[in-house]
Amino acid sequence: MIQTQGITKSFGALHVLKGIDLRIEKTEIVAIVGPSGAGKSTLLQILGTLDSADSGRLTVNGVDVRSLSDKELAAFRNRNIGFVFQFHQLLPEFTALENVMIPALIGKEKLQTAEKKAKELLDFLQLAERLNHKPAELSGGEKQRVAVARALINNPAVILADEPSGSLDSRNKEELHSLFFELRDKMRQTFVIVTHDEHLARHTDRVIHLRDGRVVSTELGSVKPDQTEIGS
Repeated sequence: MIQTQGITKSFGALHVLKGIDLRIEKTEIVAIVGPSGAGKSTLLQILGTLDSADSGRLTVNGVDVRSLSDKELAAFRNRNIGFVFQFHQLLPEFTALENVMIPALIGKEKLQTAEKKAKELLDFLQLAERLNHKPAELSGGEKQRVAVARALINNPAVILADEPSGSLDSRNKEELHSLFFELRDKMRQTFVIVTHDEHLARHTDRVIHLRDGRVVSTELGSVKPDQTEIGS
């Protein structure tokens, strides 16, 4: 699904990533952890093709991204990679339904098809009654589930999540964590999650530890979190 070989990245004299080798399999839920400054978010940006490495190779869903032009890379990212951020990054002027539809419309999906898929996802995430609500009218947990629906709309090969539960209270954290496993089980979805949340990291399939721009260890996660009901 995702493979990196010798990924490096510097910003001026600061060497952030110093040769990252990773392999992430389809349907895995993988956590990337480490102290601040370890290079976690930089690595996630490169895995998501939002930034490029100085050297090394990145293959996503069988495609070496170095072979793609800027236009091809943007289209590839839209089709193959979904993103979930700590503060959801929903557009405030649009409804939940419209926010979810945006990546599909960017990908040239027909309006009726995009709307149908968005409604199905929001219904699956128990947000059917919130379709026409704007972000300011949603709870923190609801906003993050809308963000998850938006990430899923193009049926991506992988979802990359950067501190996805960082802005949520304990109850909504547990529900979001359970949702990731439900999506893996029901939709065969792959997740790569950068997190400081030790509870979430412990319950993923695999935990990759970064320090000073290098992978220092990898360990298996433990049991899945309880499958609590997904509420608001």
